[in-house]
Amino acid sequence: MNESHVKIIAENRKARHEFFIVDQFEAGMVLQGTEVKSLRQGRANLKDSYGRFKNGELWLYQMHIGPYPFAYYDNHEPERPRKLLMHKSELKRLYGKIREKGHALIPLRIYFKNGKAKVAMALAKGKRQYDKRDSIKEREVRREMDRAKKHQL
Repeated sequence: MNESHVKIIAENRKARHEFFIVDQFEAGMVLQGTEVKSLRQGRANLKDSYGRFKNGELWLYQMHIGPYPFAYYDNHEPERPRKLLMHKSELKRLYGKIREKGHALIPLRIYFKNGKAKVAMALAKGKRQYDKRDSIKEREVRREMDRAKKHQL
């Protein structure tokens, strides 16, 4: 029985509010040793991070991994670009989709799966202001219905 253990490190909660999620995929990350140790301590932030293609490879920009406090001289740069690892066929398919107007690559969460650091990326389309208001209204209606059910029982 081989279970995959998943430990979530950081989550981009704002992404679902700011974007419509079109497609999701999983990618590995090329990390330095101190970055892995910092991730295990939960020192990551996905705010304002995004994915972009550069020379046929997928890179993650603006993701902050805090410095490892016990590394004295060979610590990593917190916001350096990090290469994402995916199969070539997935990269080609994704590259075709990302070229469409209005689509972006955003990270949803960072986690450890079977001891390897992974990032869940999403192909997303930006929401307009009225879309965000609709989402908030739907969420509030759902909450009101749940409260009404709770009081009836």
